[in-house]
Amino acid sequence: MLWVIALLLGLAIVYLAARYGRFRSWVEPVLSIAVAVGLAAAFLIWLSDTAPDSPAPAPSPRPAGLGPSDIVLDNLTFERNQSERSYRLRGTVGNTSEIALEYFRLTVTLEDCPESGCRSIGDDTALVLVRVPGGETRPFETFLTFPFRQDEAPMAPKWSYRIVEAKGAAAR
Repeated sequence: MLWVIALLLGLAIVYLAARYGRFRSWVEPVLSIAVAVGLAAAFLIWLSDTAPDSPAPAPSPRPAGLGPSDIVLDNLTFERNQSERSYRLRGTVGNTSEIALEYFRLTVTLEDCPESGCRSIGDDTALVLVRVPGGETRPFETFLTFPFRQDEAPMAPKWSYRIVEAKGAAAR
């Protein structure tokens, strides 16, 4: 709204300056000073906006959290799913800490190990959403997908796994 008023005022000043010579003689220095003051104010506002803010307070140290070493996986079974490249993983997860487990990330590596040695097929990381209170176990299920052609399906699959992340929440 302010810019509309400024535009109308500017148009009025230009009209009066063009129409009356006496008006023009004193309006030119006044407008020059006003423009200089406006530019200086804009520059100062710009400087104050780009000045670094005071540093944010450091976050308070969090209590020791849940880690991969607090998670125990048992009774893992790998079943070929309907898709040739997909497997269903079932098992139980135990939480040895006092913090409730919310989820964990599990990286599983598949190798084909017939009699002539092992050949790496690939790995997949699954996000397993399971809530396990401290000191308890729960069953879980997830799906894994590996990159191989149908004619290269593993004949003697060998599975290895590791927990790469565990997230817990304090008891409520």
